[in-house]
Amino acid sequence: MLEVKNLSVTFPEGTAVDNISFSMEKGEILAIIGESGSGKSMTSLSIAGLLPHDAAVSGEIVFEGRELLTMSAKERRGIQGKDISMVFQEPMTSLNPVMKIGKQVEEVLVLHTELGREERKQRVLEALTAAGLADPERLYHAYPHQLSGGMRQRVMIAMATVLQPRLMIADEPTTALDKKIQGQILSLLKQINKDRQMGILFISHNLEVVRDFCDRILVMYRGKLVESGTPEEIFHNPKEDYTKKLLASIPDGKRSEGAETGNRKPVLEVKSLNVYYPEKRKQKKQVIFDASFTIYEREMVGLVGESGGGKSSLSKAILGLNKHIEGTIIHHTEYPQMVFQDPYSSLNPAKRIGWILEEPLRIQGKLDKKERKEKVLHMLECVGLEPSYAQRRPRELSGGQRQRIAIALALILESKFIIADEPVSALDVTIQAQILELLKKLKEEFGLSYLFISHDMAVINEMCDRVFRLRDGKLYEEL
Repeated sequence: MLEVKNLSVTFPEGTAVDNISFSMEKGEILAIIGESGSGKSMTSLSIAGLLPHDAAVSGEIVFEGRELLTMSAKERRGIQGKDISMVFQEPMTSLNPVMKIGKQVEEVLVLHTELGREERKQRVLEALTAAGLADPERLYHAYPHQLSGGMRQRVMIAMATVLQPRLMIADEPTTALDKKIQGQILSLLKQINKDRQMGILFISHNLEVVRDFCDRILVMYRGKLVESGTPEEIFHNPKEDYTKKLLASIPDGKRSEGAETGNRKPVLEVKSLNVYYPEKRKQKKQVIFDASFTIYEREMVGLVGESGGGKSSLSKAILGLNKHIEGTIIHHTEYPQMVFQDPYSSLNPAKRIGWILEEPLRIQGKLDKKERKEKVLHMLECVGLEPSYAQRRPRELSGGQRQRIAIALALILESKFIIADEPVSALDVTIQAQILELLKKLKEEFGLSYLFISHDMAVINEMCDRVFRLRDGKLYEEL
């Protein structure tokens, strides 16, 4: 169905994909794995015809006997969305925030069919239902922000499958989803693949997902294709050193021994906390019920739970970002901080890294300009980055480097308590391992305490001394 021959993608600053070749059979699920910057996404964007304007592409991409790279833009648009569709990693940034769901799914039908308005709406409702979404009529009139992460990802799948394409490219489609929702999305993709014999090119850094989901695996490193084989061959008999390194980076999931807290001072005390969100007509919706817990010095406490279960709501309440609360929150440290899940959207894209790190110090007003600059450079060194990174902007950094900046930003005011909200969920396993090791090192070096939020139990067990689970807004300690 698909044959890629000697594909190269270059940019003014360097080569992203370096002379790779592979093929796909009809109905096959083929995975491409590798760390950030390995060329996975650029390969998929080449096939989808969505490369940036400054990309130079060479080689051949033959889809069902048609050479895509030599087609005119008009011919290519006839294939995009109709025969080849794409599911992107982050649906919240891929969906139009001011356009209703129904109209967004319908758009591809307007472009590629002669169906009337009512027929299009019926097809959209059928696609939403097939994607496992209940009450499609209500969702048709809803906006993206009114849906959970899992529901938005299902909308993206409905959009990608409404015309029943022969090839779907799924770029990290389950990255930020909890285990349960992740399993549902993968089951849905598998069912679509089985029912329609639709090929799926699956881009991922989650090796556990790839092992159970795909027929074959391609391993990429620095733009090159270094190894390929079945999941059995890749996981049990890897040939290349890089593949072995990738597999060695998977967290083993063994629970670390809990820290002895008897002689330690508390850094955070939460007592009988109820958290609400305001709704229309002055009503409030309760999302956290009677939560009580304590975090001690040099302790890492895990918080797990399903998407929409209240993890982020609890963390925002602790940091004073949600005032609709009842109960008691006592901080025994100054400047509690948060490391967000997506540093790219939480760092100012218009400013250089040095300015971003210096800003909290300017607001604090305790240091002069020279002392602030020195502290910024010292903090970059603490998180494993060279002083030259102070002159870069967030877009010039990799995902792992941006996460290091987010950690430096949380530490710049010498906070002793940090909430880490899914800090490694969007990172590949090798970079994830580096960030987790950095968090452990900083914990010892600075005497930090963490509330570590994640949906990955292997990471939680490796990192945390104690673990709490949020279920239906109630907090339970896991033994």
